[in-house]
Amino acid sequence: MRTALELAAGRPWLITSEALDTVMAVADRQGDVEALETRLGRSLDNTRSVTVRDGVAVIPVTGPIFRYANLFTEISGATSTQVLATDFQTAFDDPAIKAIIPVFDTPGGEATGINELGDLIYNMRGRKPVIAYVSGMAASAGYWLASAADEVVVDDTGQLGSVGVVLSLRKREDRPGEKSYEIVSSNAPNKRPDLETEAGRAQLQTRTDELANVFLDKVARNRGIPREEVNDRFRQGGIATGALAIEAGMADRLGSLESLIAELAGSSASNQPRSITMTTVKTTAELQAAIEAGTDPKTIQIAAAETVDTDKLRTEAAEAERQRCIGIQALAMPGFEKEVAEALSNGATVEATGLALFKAATDRGISLQSIKGDSTEAGTTTPPKDGDAAETERAQAVDAISARWAK
Repeated sequence: MRTALELAAGRPWLITSEALDTVMAVADRQGDVEALETRLGRSLDNTRSVTVRDGVAVIPVTGPIFRYANLFTEISGATSTQVLATDFQTAFDDPAIKAIIPVFDTPGGEATGINELGDLIYNMRGRKPVIAYVSGMAASAGYWLASAADEVVVDDTGQLGSVGVVLSLRKREDRPGEKSYEIVSSNAPNKRPDLETEAGRAQLQTRTDELANVFLDKVARNRGIPREEVNDRFRQGGIATGALAIEAGMADRLGSLESLIAELAGSSASNQPRSITMTTVKTTAELQAAIEAGTDPKTIQIAAAETVDTDKLRTEAAEAERQRCIGIQALAMPGFEKEVAEALSNGATVEATGLALFKAATDRGISLQSIKGDSTEAGTTTPPKDGDAAETERAQAVDAISARWAK
């Protein structure tokens, strides 16, 4: 009869080292699973508690994760991919459920079954929102599942990561008076690698690395991060907390479970693909304004630049500047050289310059009639010639500005 320790050991795990030690310790204490079930006097209930609030299904993903639900998972406070898959699919198929929130507080678990459940969650994208919420920890196998959701929201103290695989092989001495024997067929010497040899350990290292590569590939796909960047950005199997996890790309934003439920309860999610409204910008200023307004950068698209005649634009700009300078110079009067120079240098319009000059003149006690008189005298004493066009424009501009200011 196989013991709980024998059932737990020898399997590849996606779990933190501390949690794996706990699992093994519990397995070692419990002895025979069947005997333990007899002592408890009841069978395992393979149901999970999934709550629904305002059309949002909340699925707890807590404790170590195993492939199948059994008495051992119940005793250790664990969960199973078998039950989680049923929970997710039931919530997804229910038309009354608008969104799904798996709430993670798990150190990870058994590798078997995680990829299938991760793909199940990933394939729900665009059909019904699945937003992972990390309240405590989403490590290893737990992070594999969380990363498959549309979005990962984390509490300030939530911990994510531990992207890697561990294979823990533990020996247990035979019970007194008992012996065990194993005979492996001649054609398959690698069925039982000898861990006392370098070749045997290398064989198991290869097996573990192969599984880790699948893990990295799926995380890269789920998070939209280049495969070659995942390991370094995610701390080479380390764990990041809250805002640091967001900075590394492990999660999307900080939040609380209650605010997330309220957010999704007010959404119009359905089984139909969600439409995304795109914001088109043409200039850097429009892009900055869109970001400041809170527009999701993922929904911003930049319009293709139009082909323009740069020579024509330069010519038009130069002519506009020349006309501005001529207009300002036309307003020049003795004693106001400083104001005119500032207007030329700071890009002021002709009209704005005229208003500034008129105000400066009135502040100095120079009357409107005096300004207009100077203009009239300049225009009548010396009949304008071709070279006096600027003086004529000055007189006309003064009349126009004076009339506007006097209103």
